[in-house]
Amino acid sequence: MTWSYSLLPFWQIPYTKFLAKDFKFAGGLYVMQKTTKHEALCFCRTMQTATYEVVNASYVPNSQTIKQNEAKDRTSTKVETVGAFQKLPMVKPSVDIFCSALKKAKRVSPTKGIANIAKRERNKGSKQLDALMKELAVPLREYVDNFPNKKYLHPYERSLVELTLGDGNYEEVLRKVDALRKKVVCVGKEYASFCAKSLSKKEAVERLNGGLETLEEIFKSEGKAVDDLLNIAKTLRAMPIVDLETPTLCLVGAPNVGKSSLVRILSTGKPEVCNYPFTTRGILMGHIMSNYKRFQVTDTPGLLKRHDEERNNLEKLTLAVLSRLPTAILFVHDLSGECGTSPSDQFMIYKEIRERFNEHLWLDVVSKCDLLKGRPAVFITEDIDADHLEMATYRKMGPEGAIHVSVKNEQGLDELESRVHEMLITQMNKIKSQSNEDDDPEVVR
Repeated sequence: MTWSYSLLPFWQIPYTKFLAKDFKFAGGLYVMQKTTKHEALCFCRTMQTATYEVVNASYVPNSQTIKQNEAKDRTSTKVETVGAFQKLPMVKPSVDIFCSALKKAKRVSPTKGIANIAKRERNKGSKQLDALMKELAVPLREYVDNFPNKKYLHPYERSLVELTLGDGNYEEVLRKVDALRKKVVCVGKEYASFCAKSLSKKEAVERLNGGLETLEEIFKSEGKAVDDLLNIAKTLRAMPIVDLETPTLCLVGAPNVGKSSLVRILSTGKPEVCNYPFTTRGILMGHIMSNYKRFQVTDTPGLLKRHDEERNNLEKLTLAVLSRLPTAILFVHDLSGECGTSPSDQFMIYKEIRERFNEHLWLDVVSKCDLLKGRPAVFITEDIDADHLEMATYRKMGPEGAIHVSVKNEQGLDELESRVHEMLITQMNKIKSQSNEDDDPEVVR
């Protein structure tokens, strides 16, 4: 609803209807009629109408109303952005929270002016228990309120939470922290009220100590949820920061094909390089600076030849990056037989990913070309006779148009850097054009 108001300088009201001045004379009651001017501030509210049709004795909005409501929903939808993990609150260990709260609570003194010893002691105990309860509950409340709801996260960050922490673990830990807060508040209030009803100094002291011990026992037994939340915060803050407005190059391929080595060559990223599968155990980020422009490069875990339901969380992370982020793809092939994945399996992985993400900008690279022999590598599990022409060509040279590179002897690296720069410039223009389209107002048809 929109509101508007107008100032009416003179509002004329018939005097006989609203205001009357009575004059009493001996002869009776007389009413003097006249017009009085009053200044008034008049508020009015604009009305919104909708057209409905009666169908089976029920009101059903017509097509025009439905379109208007859909347009309103689109304009009111909040745009999700990345960066929520960097705004997480600092979580203290449960031991530190309790020790700090206990020190502050014990410094609380009784209300001044209470002469009776028993009354003073029970006042002091009640206030200290109430203070301890609040000092424990306040940080727990801040954690629950300031950790983001997973459904409001950007789809990429939502996938990171699910695949890194396990599906449901994030919400479960927050639920336990909130349950701990509620229990501390309940027990703290109960013991504070119990202590306030003490009849002697000794009884007040006993009830105070009993309340302190009970709260300490609760926090020790259930404070693990706070420590789990601390570990979650550390894990999420360590996730790479992705700028959706910056062009991103994503290196994809089977495990141990040389993706990490190329990331080291192309960018500032320094991923671990080892000769075993799944060396990359997360999403690693580097940057490229070219002609005063900044680009992002991501190293992803390797993909194996299998169905999505059989993939591990590392492989699902790679697919989440490709699905949720606007990336250009640099697909890396290793035909030397050194990576542990046969060329036939790499070909099948390549065909699947190329078909699934065909809208992404794409560049193929054959790595370790210094190890390639005249004859293509053949695994014992492969059936050469069943190969078709495209597979045979792939075994020898890789996909059509692929760049052959070698990090060891630096073959093809200059061409690779040049092609990568061209692709990222194209990706930048693509992001700008999409941003301009999103900024244009939508017309309701």
